Amino acid sequence: MKSVVGIFTSREAALRAAEALQETGIAADHINVISPDAARRDLEAVPVDTGERPGIGAALGGVVGAVSGAQLGMVAATFFVPGVGPVIASGLAAAALLGIGGAAAGDALETTLTDGVPKDDLFVYEDALRRGRTVLVALVDDEGQTALARQVLTDAGADSVDAARERWWVGIREHEAADYMASGRDFRADERTYRCGFEMALDPRARGKSYEQALDHLRRCYPDVYQDDVFRHGFERGRQYAERDGDRKAA
Repeated sequence: MKSVVGIFTSREAALRAAEALQETGIAADHINVISPDAARRDLEAVPVDTGERPGIGAALGGVVGAVSGAQLGMVAATFFVPGVGPVIASGLAAAALLGIGGAAAGDALETTLTDGVPKDDLFVYEDALRRGRTVLVALVDDEGQTALARQVLTDAGADSVDAARERWWVGIREHEAADYMASGRDFRADERTYRCGFEMALDPRARGKSYEQALDHLRRCYPDVYQDDVFRHGFERGRQYAERDGDRKAA
């Protein structure tokens, strides 16, 4: 399976897009919507294991409550995700992607959904949710359906993951540049390699790990630069960001 992702400014817009996707023939259980649950933002935090990181594992987060009924054939439930806050997740892949919903969701992700769900971009989705945006993930069967789904999401006003990722980086770039240049180095010249290392620290397969612990994965992803001092510095800064990220609540 392949995935097509759109990021919307509201849940209502995402649900309208979900309906349009179903009209093209995409099954309801292949459409997943995750959005902040504004109605529950004042709830006290559900106790969680602070040793775990958001988005990792099959049983992270606590179930806050269930959303009665179904929307467009997608059963929704409300969860608390560490570092993000309360979210409404519609669809099994949506829950599994964020590591919520218990072992059943995790097992589904690791079997039938693993190839389709874009887990590498998890930090982009988390940032979008903290900003009050809604993430829609459609799982599709082939290139034709992929192109059609992308067009539907574009027509519905969705941002792409690439656009959301750039917005995220712009939001932290100035701070990272100032820290890097304080040591007398040229951030503009080194930014690409630095950013690769930074983002790898947020990858679900490296998050929460030291450079040494993640070394095999880093080598596979960036064989040409994983040993570069600039890459490693970016990775360490990304680790610090991830640690702060885990303590945040959506505003």
